[in-house]
Amino acid sequence: MLLIEQELRALGMWASSPPSDEALSSEQPFCIDTLVFEEWLQWIFLPRMKVIVEENRTLPASSGILPMAELAYRERPAEVARLLGVIGEVDRLISGGERAAG
Repeated sequence: MLLIEQELRALGMWASSPPSDEALSSEQPFCIDTLVFEEWLQWIFLPRMKVIVEENRTLPASSGILPMAELAYRERPAEVARLLGVIGEVDRLISGGERAAG
């Protein structure tokens, strides 16, 4: 998870302040109607995964984050290649159904 944060920071995609509560409460997948993908990663996905890891919970049964990331960044795949690689690793870990390491 730290690698995702590092890549977002390196790309200048890490925000210093959160989106509005209304934007964060979207019920659409990836909050696609209210957030850009990196905001969803920073303010929704990473905090949820942190809780799973810290509480040694079982990871979700599947993940589809990489295809969404590829779609979100389709106009600049070379620029975000490392971020996509890290997201792909997270997808593989989640889809493997492994227990979160604490």
